[in-house]
Amino acid sequence: MGAASEAARDIRDEVGFFQAVRAALIKTTAGGDRSAASRELAIQQIVSRAVVSTEIVDIMAAVGLDRADISILSDEFLAEVRDLEKKNLAVEALRKLLNGQVHSQGKRNVIQARIFSERLEAAIARYHTNAVTTVEVLEELIKLAQEIRTARERGEESGLNEDEIAFYDALAENHSARDLMGEPALRLIAHELVQDIRSNITVDWAHREPARADIRRRVKRILRKYGYPPDLQDAAVQNVLQQAEVLSAEIA
Repeated sequence: MGAASEAARDIRDEVGFFQAVRAALIKTTAGGDRSAASRELAIQQIVSRAVVSTEIVDIMAAVGLDRADISILSDEFLAEVRDLEKKNLAVEALRKLLNGQVHSQGKRNVIQARIFSERLEAAIARYHTNAVTTVEVLEELIKLAQEIRTARERGEESGLNEDEIAFYDALAENHSARDLMGEPALRLIAHELVQDIRSNITVDWAHREPARADIRRRVKRILRKYGYPPDLQDAAVQNVLQQAEVLSAEIA
């Protein structure tokens, strides 16, 4: 085999990647009715498949034109990752993808993002210290991906919208509060918090101490109203304020 052929084989993955991204950009630009989030997910899917595969990706599927369920969290995609021959490459690709998912989740749900980020970091730390094998950590990451997907699908089951779920998580992070009050009570508090904060929050509230103090008072009043454990209120208020900042960013 000639030197030129060897060089071409060495860069074929990179060439395939840039061809894939170029084609996807053309497709997503043409499809004006696709949301920015959908385009972002499509590009992320392309990047993931270009990283973990030596074949040029199926662009039509990657941008979701033919298959509505395409997702890096789908069982189908995770099964593809599990079956890759180079397990170390699969681990690294999945780590990067999950890190991106957790970062994106942090823009909607602070507590969930924190929990999943800590679990992801812990799994990778065990892997780097050889406490677990490559196959074992890959299974951990696949399980984590499935749990992230399940967390996103909680709305229909709980009867809460996405914002209410985020505030519920802020209240329920302390398990003793959740065990003491029960999920129905925390769901009720979360619902009222979202309504009250949405009605009274301002875009620049996080930078104005009087506005922060007002939101803090409102949160404490609602917690007292429903009997949230007094000794746990300070931590809950801090969690709720962090989630309120996320909510205000969305409103802005």
